[in-house]
Amino acid sequence: MTFKKLTLMDVLEAMDELGKPSIFCFQQKFPPEIADKVGLSGGNMTSSMRACGAIGALSNGPSRDIHEIRPMNFQYLTRGICAGHGPQAVHAVQVPVSIAGMDVAPGEIVHMDENGAVKFPADRLEEVVRTAKALAAEEDERVGQLLKARGVKAVKAIMSGHQYVKK
Repeated sequence: MTFKKLTLMDVLEAMDELGKPSIFCFQQKFPPEIADKVGLSGGNMTSSMRACGAIGALSNGPSRDIHEIRPMNFQYLTRGICAGHGPQAVHAVQVPVSIAGMDVAPGEIVHMDENGAVKFPADRLEEVVRTAKALAAEEDERVGQLLKARGVKAVKAIMSGHQYVKK
């Protein structure tokens, strides 16, 4: 079945209406034999997403045109990189998708970096930011101490009470 009712412009119009910045989450549905060989998102699509307020994209399939995307300072988390371009067929806009090992629904907050992606409800944003800042400060302090440590006894003292040390 070919989907002809929606186009990339429908996607971009919906993206343009979202709060900024946004992360474009899209599921690629190709037959398994070509799923790792074709990528929908390349230079043109990334430039368009960026123009509509996206700062990153998250997908279950590969991306293309990395040489064009890299200078855009646009973050990608995809299943890999490929040279091929698959046929584009927009099935729906603003619907749940399954990507990066998780189900993401419209309106959920997605945070991603080179290590992976997480999602959480938008009404928990302040709590998540507060907890993340506290954890980052705690880890920065610990890593600073560890970088100055010499020997396993010093490491054990710094890590006492942490999950890495047997109680």
